[in-house]
Amino acid sequence: MGRVSVKANKNIYQLKREELGLSREEASEKTGVSADKIEKIENRGVTPYPEEVLAMAEGYKEPALCNHFCSKECAIGRQYVPEVSIKDLRQIVLEMMVSLNNMQGKQTRLMEISIDNTVDDDQIADFVEIQGELEKISVLVETLQFWSEEMLAEGKIDREKYEAIKAKLK
Repeated sequence: MGRVSVKANKNIYQLKREELGLSREEASEKTGVSADKIEKIENRGVTPYPEEVLAMAEGYKEPALCNHFCSKECAIGRQYVPEVSIKDLRQIVLEMMVSLNNMQGKQTRLMEISIDNTVDDDQIADFVEIQGELEKISVLVETLQFWSEEMLAEGKIDREKYEAIKAKLK
């Protein structure tokens, strides 16, 4: 088991590595990211490359590292990628159903707004409200995707069957 740092402000990459009980050398073997680079990412505030985050996410079996990187560390992602937190499947589904039900009554209004391909002053409030509800649905879709990826990484969903079914649907 790797030595645990007593540093106060550990970043997400160090916390996950230590949670797994891995030394930097062991983490390097699992991820293909050099131990030296892992040390720089953890202690010197060096921003990892996307490929390194992906390798750590796969090696640590922690897909949420990708969302953290994109939503917090990537200049483009900070503007366009919402932070997604893993939730219980029941909670995701219930929140999704509430949002979809909320949208049912707003579909007609969205069509009325969009009919002339503009958003007039008297339509802005409704448009912003509908856009907000759609953003909630989008985040919930991403949350469900992350939940699936976590279950696949942990072996709680059979990856082979999952991928075969996904391939059929394409």
